[in-house]
Amino acid sequence: MGRTLIQNATMFTATGADAFTGDLLVEGNRIVSVGPGAGGQAADAVIDATGLFCMPGMTEGHAHLSFENVGATEDLITPSPETQAFTAARGAKNLIEAGFTSAYGASEAKLKLAVAVREEVNAGRLPGPRIRAGGMEISVTGAMGDESTLHNPRIGPATIVDGVEEMRKAVRLHCREGIDNIKLDVSGDPFYPNTPGHTTPMTFDEIRTAAETAHAYGRKINAHTRSVEGSKHCVRAGVDGLFHVEYSDAELLDMMEEAKDHIFVVPTVGLFAQIMAGEAAGHGLTPEVGGYMNIPELLEHSVKTHTELRKRGIRHLIGGDYGFGWSPHGTQGRDIQSFVDLYGYSPADALICATRNGGLAMGYGGDLGTLEEGKLADLILVDGNPLADLSVLSGPEKVAFVMRDGLIQKMSPALAAKQNTPAPEAHAVAAE
Repeated sequence: MGRTLIQNATMFTATGADAFTGDLLVEGNRIVSVGPGAGGQAADAVIDATGLFCMPGMTEGHAHLSFENVGATEDLITPSPETQAFTAARGAKNLIEAGFTSAYGASEAKLKLAVAVREEVNAGRLPGPRIRAGGMEISVTGAMGDESTLHNPRIGPATIVDGVEEMRKAVRLHCREGIDNIKLDVSGDPFYPNTPGHTTPMTFDEIRTAAETAHAYGRKINAHTRSVEGSKHCVRAGVDGLFHVEYSDAELLDMMEEAKDHIFVVPTVGLFAQIMAGEAAGHGLTPEVGGYMNIPELLEHSVKTHTELRKRGIRHLIGGDYGFGWSPHGTQGRDIQSFVDLYGYSPADALICATRNGGLAMGYGGDLGTLEEGKLADLILVDGNPLADLSVLSGPEKVAFVMRDGLIQKMSPALAAKQNTPAPEAHAVAAE
């Protein structure tokens, strides 16, 4: 890998600094300089990014790579593993083309789907983001993910355990098979009427055992948790990522603030907001059905809880539960606007949730998520200014350029035509 110079872009570093017009130089897989007039150095490739917005690559904070056009649990159960491997590969491709250079795994339809795609992406044989592979959800009898009844036992998209020893074995199995992110179904869910969102079927001892086991292998532990009790169990047990977290009380908010340097929280608001906006009506989930499922109440609590968590400095990530029939992979950037509209984020701070916070969750010793000297070169160029119009990140159309680990993953034809053609006048203005 040589040296790539990006000239004259509007630079958003995700460090908290104001955006500025400047240049960025990449050598190998690292950023070696960024700033106004930072491009006065030799490069093998020069990209004139005049009029484009340069920012860190985004992170999907709750990835289901193998979910594609899903409308019901059957869509996850019935396809063969061979078919779903291609589905997961397409999910990864859609993410990278939309500017998501990292995917923080939640769970998949089969245990090793994300592991297989991660290995192919890492080997350069498939397009995709950096992947922390999720496995199958781990749940308990009668809870979310348990698709069996006495008269109709069947295997759903979850590993069902009961008690700490079964939990320990399940987590060990996930770790043995190469899973990076273990996911627990701690609370209930509106899609499972017998265990609605405010219930907590999984015990604290089961959660603590899972967290201790995953951490012993150096893996992350994450949880589907909507209930107050479930979220408290997760914080006390040392869970790394909390997904959803609608219901809260004063004690939980205080606990999460105290743990804010350890935990990441993913509201996954898109799924419910889209249902109530009528976007899922073609799949039978009309706003009226959403009302029967208690989704309006969950949205109300989501706004209240996550607005307060924003004020307390909790690290939010965007994304989650995309891959349904009405929410294809690559459209996760819509959540950034939701963070502004629902939780009170400024556009700049919402972009930090999508970039810096996601990079920190991925690991890599803090080398991801910002445009700074020495950081890994995961970045995108956008045709438009998200600070003025966040809709330019709602799909792949306005993402003109994607670089992951110093390698170009996507370049629009218009931008390719200008490669190695510096714009000296614009550069002179930027350097003043």
